[in-house]
Amino acid sequence: MNVITQLSKSNVSDYSSKILPLRERADVENRWLKYRLENVLPKLMEREKFDMWIVSAREYNEDPVLMSLLPAPMLSARRRTVLVFHLLDDKTLECLSLVRPVPVMNEYYQAIFTDNRVDQYKMLADIIKERDPKSIGINVSSTFAFGDGLTFSENRALGEALEEKYQKRCRSAERLCLAWLETRTTDEISAYHGINEIAHGIIKEAFSSRVITPGVTTALDVAWWIRQKIRDLGLLAWFMPSVSIIRKGFETVPNSEIIKPGDVLHCDVGLEYLGLCTDTQQNAYVLKIDESKPPQGLMQAFSNANKLQDIHAEKMVEGLTGNEILKNILDKANEEGLNPCVYTHPIGYHGHGAGPTIGLYDQQEGVPGRGDYELYNNTAYAMELNNKTIVPEWDNQEVRIALEQTVIFTNEKVYYLGGRQEEFHIIK
Repeated sequence: MNVITQLSKSNVSDYSSKILPLRERADVENRWLKYRLENVLPKLMEREKFDMWIVSAREYNEDPVLMSLLPAPMLSARRRTVLVFHLLDDKTLECLSLVRPVPVMNEYYQAIFTDNRVDQYKMLADIIKERDPKSIGINVSSTFAFGDGLTFSENRALGEALEEKYQKRCRSAERLCLAWLETRTTDEISAYHGINEIAHGIIKEAFSSRVITPGVTTALDVAWWIRQKIRDLGLLAWFMPSVSIIRKGFETVPNSEIIKPGDVLHCDVGLEYLGLCTDTQQNAYVLKIDESKPPQGLMQAFSNANKLQDIHAEKMVEGLTGNEILKNILDKANEEGLNPCVYTHPIGYHGHGAGPTIGLYDQQEGVPGRGDYELYNNTAYAMELNNKTIVPEWDNQEVRIALEQTVIFTNEKVYYLGGRQEEFHIIK
């Protein structure tokens, strides 16, 4: 992945210049969709042993995978939208749509529902009978929300329409849903790097004297500045940004508190652009009037958190489950004398995305179900963790440095998209 190495050296100062107008964004996303339908989905259906995959949803009650299968600028299902993917003998994919004709769909799907007087599920039953698939994927799952998008009424209508022998050939497509959502193409990976540079640029500006005046600005002020900045750039925040204060002698500090010299600031920011989400946690230090750098103990605490990231990256091995990776990270970190907590989640089309969960904040012993899914190549994660360190300059107060960085796992290696934070942002 030489492209990642090269991109990691790029300038992040003018992040706003990277953002495309809406129409150009749609062109990019649609080009990606066409490639994915032709080159990614057939391989995933073959891997998960499905001859056919059915995705059905109604307007404003969309299956979690549906929007990733629709071209821009479609913003919802049309009444009832039924998509059928049939893997042919030559391993190419037949993509059919049972929905009222939508011109933008025509380049991606063969529209076969042209008469509103015909019941969509009756037509679907005829399609299935004609193609006679041996294994039919439907989106029902008790473990992963991403694989459980077929609603009760839609599932019932499907069952009533199908002959008994085809009902018996239906099985959960939860793994296929995860695979489709988590797999990133080369072009998506390259763009994902730039998307994270935008996120990092916003944080860099927020954690500067352009935004923060110590003695005047509150942590909540900064959080709202970030939210407004994301919106002003024509992007979306997928959760409300947070900014918190870590202060000597205090266990917690309200975000309504005014920022003071000597404070450590922490943020958590996630945005969405080109259909892909970021999730980033970084830290800043507010210099006292007689300081030129943070106290050595705080810098060591930051270095320890980076060391935990290094261990995390080292222990991400293709084929291992999220729970196996978590155990290996924690075992190594504890051997190295760290005080770790790991709660990494997949990321992509969704902020808390499809794939293996690698720990939860309150489940460091493993996560049954969601942590039992394997790590695959070309998948992205929000590497989220924290490490606690005793800081002598703060009267031996234990300081938690939390970091979160979007990474890609490709070619048996982890790459930090947009780079990673290795020292505090400094506010003078």
